[in-house]
Amino acid sequence: MSAKNLEEVLKSAGSPVNMLRNSQIGAYVYPVVPTEYSNWRDEQRAWRDKAVLFDQTHHMVDLFIKGPDAVKLVSDLAINTFKNFPVERAKQFVPCSHDGHVIGDGILFHLAQNELVFVGRAPSANWIMFHAETGGYDVEVLKDDRSPSMPMGKPVTRKHYRFQIQGPDAQKVIEKLNGGPFPDIKFFHMGHVNIAGKKVRALRHGMAGAPGLEIWGPYEEYLDMRAKIMEGGKDLGLTLIGSRTYATNTLESGWIPSPLPAVYTGEKMKTYREWLPANGYEATGSIGGSFVSNKIEDYYLTPYELGYGPFVKFDHDFIGREALEKIAGKPHRTKVTLAWNGEDMAKIFASYFTGNENYKYFDLPLANYASSNYDAVKLGGKTVGVSMFTGYSANERSALSLATIDPNIEIGTEVKVLWGEESGGTKKSTVERHKQIEVRAIVSSVPYSAVARETYAEGWRTGKAEL
Repeated sequence: MSAKNLEEVLKSAGSPVNMLRNSQIGAYVYPVVPTEYSNWRDEQRAWRDKAVLFDQTHHMVDLFIKGPDAVKLVSDLAINTFKNFPVERAKQFVPCSHDGHVIGDGILFHLAQNELVFVGRAPSANWIMFHAETGGYDVEVLKDDRSPSMPMGKPVTRKHYRFQIQGPDAQKVIEKLNGGPFPDIKFFHMGHVNIAGKKVRALRHGMAGAPGLEIWGPYEEYLDMRAKIMEGGKDLGLTLIGSRTYATNTLESGWIPSPLPAVYTGEKMKTYREWLPANGYEATGSIGGSFVSNKIEDYYLTPYELGYGPFVKFDHDFIGREALEKIAGKPHRTKVTLAWNGEDMAKIFASYFTGNENYKYFDLPLANYASSNYDAVKLGGKTVGVSMFTGYSANERSALSLATIDPNIEIGTEVKVLWGEESGGTKKSTVERHKQIEVRAIVSSVPYSAVARETYAEGWRTGKAEL
């Protein structure tokens, strides 16, 4: 008899670690948007040198929340304070399990009185939906799921298109489109901009390290709006970013997007596991990398370890509050960037052409091969943290990864990342037979990009203050 929910899947699998480390889900695919419009190297350079258009229409869940208890619902689930969340504001939303471990994150938009939309990955959206349905809240929830990875010829539709115009020349592009000055919108506030005579909602953002806007509107206008934006920015070097390039911007700007959702254990989480489907993200996702533990809890992370410590506010009741209060004043692993050694990277690539064995393939520009990535970071032979998001930046001419490590390790320290999996590799379909290699890496600031460090508003990816 086939499993009906995540709890039954886990009982059948025996070990959540073995299930996730040998998942057959395959590669994570950014849907619909072409992989490259030009080439990923020039597309990366464009967000540092010119201006870019990120197409975020298809790869995230949009969860619409309406009703008198809309804000109360998300407040009860989030580590964030909601005392500074009026209409026309946005907020990074970080929910935790009852034991204080992160389930995911995303962005909440306060669209109107009693009306929100959450935009992000499935784990956080699922957690909101569960409590909306079972927690007695006076809300209605509508889920507009991410576009299918493989539509197989079927038409793809969403409720909204969603674009970001970013980069050092983004302001010039927006002013040209707007037919006037850059709109006076504060960081993570919302307003409006005119594009080809149409009034469009906009969020002030800074994803590529310079002032920019995120805009959205009816999906029926998707292609027309994209064409008008590109036409308006053509003379200013506006570059379309493909899906292959898109995810790598976070290597420079410092957000870890896919920690393992902490839902697989805990008696208080059982009803949630029984609610989650047997074919959903949590049941079919994968863990990759050289960090191996038989305890699934060793893959869970607290907000402090992901750089969200300043977001934790004990001014309201929320799930996980009691657990976080117990550890709030203790030392925690710290989010950092690791700059991988070029000579060691050359050894990885040389192995594909010489000898009888190869190291684990390091895909360019993004080298992640699982839903959640955990490579062991070592110092003096001991594991001192995990590297979680890995790739290459043409802007920095370096392999980079985002990691969380022992707080006593100083910036500038050389550590080693164990690249590749144990015993020649797990049974994931994304893993070929290979041998492991230790890659030297320098512990560096996060964000790694000097532009991002110097221009981001505090709180967005810097982890310095709440938005």
